[in-house]
This record gives sequence, C-alpha cells and structure tokens, in this order.
Amino acid sequence: MLKSNVTRRRLVVIGAGSAGLCVGVNLKKAGIDDFVILEKGTGVGGTWYHNSYPGAECDVQSHLYQFSFEQKSDWSAPYGSQAEILDYLNHCYDKFDVRRHVQFGTKVSDANWSDDESQWRVTTDTGEIFECQVLISGLGMFNDLKWPTVEGIEDFEGDYFHSARWDHDVDLKGKRVGVVGLAASAIQFTPELAKEVEHLTVYQRTANWVVPKPNTPHSQETLDAFCADPNLVKKSRDEIYDVWNTLCTFTDKKLLGEIEDSGMAQIAEVKDPETRDKLVPHHPFGCKRPLFSGVYYPMFNRDNVELVTDKVDQVTAKGVISGGVEREFDAIVYATGFRTTRYLSSINVTGRGGVGLDEAWEDGAQAYLGITTSGFPNLFMLYGPNTNQGSIMFMLERQTNYIMRQLARMEDENLAWVDIRKDVMDDYNTKLQAQLLTIDVWQAQCGSDHYYRSGPNRRMVVAYPRSMDDYLEDTTKAEPETFEAEVSRKNVDAWG
Repeated sequence: MLKSNVTRRRLVVIGAGSAGLCVGVNLKKAGIDDFVILEKGTGVGGTWYHNSYPGAECDVQSHLYQFSFEQKSDWSAPYGSQAEILDYLNHCYDKFDVRRHVQFGTKVSDANWSDDESQWRVTTDTGEIFECQVLISGLGMFNDLKWPTVEGIEDFEGDYFHSARWDHDVDLKGKRVGVVGLAASAIQFTPELAKEVEHLTVYQRTANWVVPKPNTPHSQETLDAFCADPNLVKKSRDEIYDVWNTLCTFTDKKLLGEIEDSGMAQIAEVKDPETRDKLVPHHPFGCKRPLFSGVYYPMFNRDNVELVTDKVDQVTAKGVISGGVEREFDAIVYATGFRTTRYLSSINVTGRGGVGLDEAWEDGAQAYLGITTSGFPNLFMLYGPNTNQGSIMFMLERQTNYIMRQLARMEDENLAWVDIRKDVMDDYNTKLQAQLLTIDVWQAQCGSDHYYRSGPNRRMVVAYPRSMDDYLEDTTKAEPETFEAEVSRKNVDAWG
C-alpha cells in the first residue's frame, strides 16, 4: 500500500472503553495530542457500551468504581447501573476532550512490529493502516465473546443472542425463554426477565456463589450531603477501598467464611428443597468469579421459573434438549461470558523477529506487571494478564501512570523503542505464579472451564494475588535496567 494511504500517529490506542479514556486523559495532560483511539463500536464505554442487558450494573461500589481525576458525587445508588456508568464515561470523554481522538467503527485485525522501521503497523478489518511508534491495548478481558460448544445453535428457529450483545429489538414479554449459561450477566438479567416472561428456564452447569449486594437507592438527603461535602465521598471511597483491598486477595478466611454464610442464608430462602439443593455450590467462594445479587435466589420462588442442571446436549429448531428432555422456547439467551484469558491475543499480533503473541503466550498470557510483554517493543497493555484485582478503575490508573513514565523516558532519552527484558518478565511471573499457588480457593476444583486459567498447564492468567496497595507499590518502585532500549535514528517529532 502506498505511503499516502497510511495514517501516521505517534500512538495508537485500541479500544474506547475505560482504559482508552484513562490513557487518553493522561496523554492530553502530558501535552501529547498525536494519538488515535480505534474503536470497533459506534460509541465509547467499552464493556459498559456493549453490555446493555436488563439489570446490568457494577459489582464494585461507584464511589470506588470511578476515576480519581473525575469524582462523581450523585450516584443514584451504591452500585451504579450500566446506563449511569455509561453516562459517566461519556461525560469524561467530553470533559477531557478525548472523544475527538476516537475513530469509531474501526476494528483492529492485525498489529505487526517492524524491526527495520522501529514502529508498529496496525491494520483494520477494512484494510486501513496506521503506523505508530507506540501501541497501547485497552482490550482487557471482556471483548472476545464465548459461545457454548453445543450442536444445533444455528438450527433454532426462534430468536437467540448472546447476553453481551443484547438484542433490544426482540420483545420477550409473555414469551417462553431459555437461558443457557450462568455468567455474571445472567445473575443480573434473569430476575428482570422473570418479571415479564411467560416462563423462564435457567440451565445451570455448575452452581456458583451468589452473595448479598445491598443496593437500595440513595435518599435525596444522602445525595444532597454527598454533593455538598466531597469529603463524605472520599470517606466512603476509602472505606470501600479497604474492604476490596482485603477481599480480593482471598486470604482472609474469616471474611470468606462470613461471605459464604451470607450466601447460604440467601439460598435457604428458596422454598423448593430440590431447587435449593441444586443451587448450593460445592467449591469455596472465589474459586470461580464471585457473583453478587440480592434478587437472584428469590427469583426461584416464582412459579414461572425453572432450574435445570442436566447437561445441555443439543439445540433444536424448537428448543433445547437436556437430560433427554426437549423444552420448547420462543427465545434463547446465551449467558456464557467471554474468553477472559486471551487479552490482546484475540487479534493477530507479531513482535520482534516476527514472533506471534499466540506463540509467546503458548503457556498462557503473561506480562511484566500485566503491562508489557518481552519481545513486543513499545507495546503496553491496560487490564492485561494478572491484573484483575479490586476496582479496575484504580488498577487502570496505576497502569496508565506506569506507561506515562515509560513514554517520558523515551522522549527524554530519544529512544526508538523499549522492550522489557525477558529475564525480568520471567522472574516476575515465576514469583507471581508461586504466590497464586498459596491461595487455597484458586487451587480448588470448580469446573473444567476455569475463569482464571489458560494454556496446557492451566496457568493462572487473570488474578493478581496481592492487594491493590501492593500493585501500587509494584508499579511505582524504581526499576533500573528492566528494559532493553535503542536510541532513535530520527527525532520523535517526526511522528504525525
């Protein structure tokens, strides 16, 4: 392709979600305007734009699930809804003038590093090409939809869709609806569906813990107090932080026991003993992704809701066969989640020497601090491998600050590229995996399709095993000689 048909930017960011926003705000604060954010959708917000199913809301309290550089005081309830979070993200994109950097409807298919040119060549699914010095991925974990490996999905004659791409044109009122899979989305949308459908059948493969989530809307008096005194929001944020800082290490056995007791208390309120028994988990809380709801278990006391635990064998033209029984539906919703362990490898990425990211991650995704992978110069990731801890908004800010320091170093020293040393990355990950092995709940058996594991050796690639405090320390400590680097043969101002 002719150079005249290639767009050059100093930085290309993939994804206009929370990660893209965070890095965009910080780039502009640093006086860097030569960047583009490539977004496959038609709006900003990432996960909160695409996941618009009924009842969608956050599982982390809003006073913590927001950026430190833009604190919102008037969240309507402790846990923000999808619509409210999306409004907040749109507000931030506009307030900090990041939206004009977003190119919508642009899905990245390939990203290839050129050793000769010391640059990334990013190709979209329409053949558009971007050349850049630095590539930043904001893809995270929740972008690669996972469908069940069940025969006959496309044979179904009714409406069907994935919960992460909810079809709002399909009216489910008064319909017979089947839900296959119990990803986090199903815990939120099934109680909403149960109120309006004729009959709801929920197919459960493995019972998981669903623990209480008090989310009574704030009173006007409370909202007025939060808005009048920002210190009240800060106090609330600090208290929430302290809870998640401890909870997500999954090492406080007393706290974990109390959480399991609260879950069992909710299950005990299910009236039918057979259904109640089917809902009891047989693994410790935290082995699978934790789920939070105060309305999920009570749903099974409704006459129009059925729980089926037999394996789904086949989807037919009329419905679903499970345990030799065919149940007919007007619509099927697949709540089977995402391939959470793929990260940036969901697109074709090649680094130094033409080595592919899939090859580099053959044993599972790995990176230094979850941000940078050896052999892929000037490539940084937000919400990358082993960074799932507490509030992702807090973690994104730590990762972005780390990236900004590397960018400043590149400019100060006129570097063409930086690449984390393989021995440094390997040492970090060896210690990380050793720490993960000490956490009992993640060594328990809770199903073959594990939320946290990937690769032939079932490597833990999602969770960060220590606290948010520890991650802050990890991403701010002095790091002499952690990177390989090469001085640029041309001035960085040539970009653009």
